[in-house]
Amino acid sequence: MNTAAKELALALGMLALTTSCTAASNTSTQTQQSPAVTEVRDSGNATATIKIDGSSTVYPITQAIAKQYQVDPKNRVQVAVNISGTTGGFEKFCAGETDISNASRPILKAEMEACKKNGVAYMEFPIAFDALTVAVNPQNNWAKDITVTELKKIWEPESQGKITRWNQVRASWPDRPINLYGAGKKSGTFDYFTEATVGKARVSRNDYTASENDQVLVDGISKDPNALGYFGYAYYEKHQDKLKALAIDSGKGAVLPSRQTVEKVQYQPLARPLFIYVNFRDNQNKALVNKFVEFYIDKAPTTASAVGYIPLPDDSKHLNYVHLYQGKVGTVFEGKAEMNLTIGELLRKEGQF
Repeated sequence: MNTAAKELALALGMLALTTSCTAASNTSTQTQQSPAVTEVRDSGNATATIKIDGSSTVYPITQAIAKQYQVDPKNRVQVAVNISGTTGGFEKFCAGETDISNASRPILKAEMEACKKNGVAYMEFPIAFDALTVAVNPQNNWAKDITVTELKKIWEPESQGKITRWNQVRASWPDRPINLYGAGKKSGTFDYFTEATVGKARVSRNDYTASENDQVLVDGISKDPNALGYFGYAYYEKHQDKLKALAIDSGKGAVLPSRQTVEKVQYQPLARPLFIYVNFRDNQNKALVNKFVEFYIDKAPTTASAVGYIPLPDDSKHLNYVHLYQGKVGTVFEGKAEMNLTIGELLRKEGQF
């Protein structure tokens, strides 16, 4: 039995424990009295709106599910999905301005404190895995792979204004300018990528084209033969005709991003879980939000796969339902991201929630 299979088996063993737990029994969760459930009814004159913001990486999943949901005329609600990056999304969410926050990393301690200050209790639902992708322009005929050490050499703050040409990264590469594209500072991708490559979250050179919107980065790299950048796998898969992914070598050989390499725990350290966070008060008070979240949990595996991400197994769906129905609030990540987390380890953590 390989590592992933052992972890999954352990996670499944924790599943039985989960169903017997309650939100009050776990010290890692927030505690808050459940407000009375209030049915939100369509007046016939105005359409209720579920407000969602945050990660551009998670956006394709949430947007696709929102469209599926609104096809049914019985779901008389508008689902507004916007992009401001994971950090930007949490700023709005913890201020009580949105119902759901898309996130490409777990909620951080400072964000947890902001939510607590504003009385926003939250429910955490992992919905897919991502293979964060390092890409170049297809005209790049010299780079096929890159090491984590080389990524650090490119992106660490000390390299600003100094590492500006391809041959400075690897001597066999040509003496050509290297133009960098990457996540903006309100992006969870920025937080995760910098910690995975440079060694500390939010530590990076600043002389690069930055955006919280992955599509902007895709467009830039596709037009620049000297480009190198990073973003969520779904954006690479959708635009494979105008991008080239680099295999990542973390010391055990170069591995390309794919569903298979993530599931086999080969694509490290750039495999990561994706989440939605749901305002607990909204979830309890607004039957429309609750109904949408149920729909989201059901559709997440197939939709994640359809848009280019790695779906979580059915056991994750069951855990999410259990947590939703029990009103589990809080996070299992203690305010920090975890590098090299596998699908099996994620399920085990959720099973202990």
